[in-house]
Amino acid sequence: MQPQRYEGEASVTAIDSLMLEAKHAIMEEHHRRFQTLQQEGRWEEALQEIQVTLSCAADLLNESLRVLEEAVDGYPAVPLPIQQPHSE
Repeated sequence: MQPQRYEGEASVTAIDSLMLEAKHAIMEEHHRRFQTLQQEGRWEEALQEIQVTLSCAADLLNESLRVLEEAVDGYPAVPLPIQQPHSE
């Protein structure tokens, strides 16, 4: 599958997008479960569910970072301007 390219944007494959969307949906579902358990006062189960939710969030962030790093690596390096010392 070829990366989608838009002028001025990094390339992200459709597979990457689908994977991120799926992981986001899974995380949201666990968060909803946590909120329901919390509202029902089922604290032990809510604690277990928030741990799963946080694990999903960490996975989503790591995957997002991987996609971002791959997109940035695809662009040529831009030299940063060198600041000259101010003479006083």
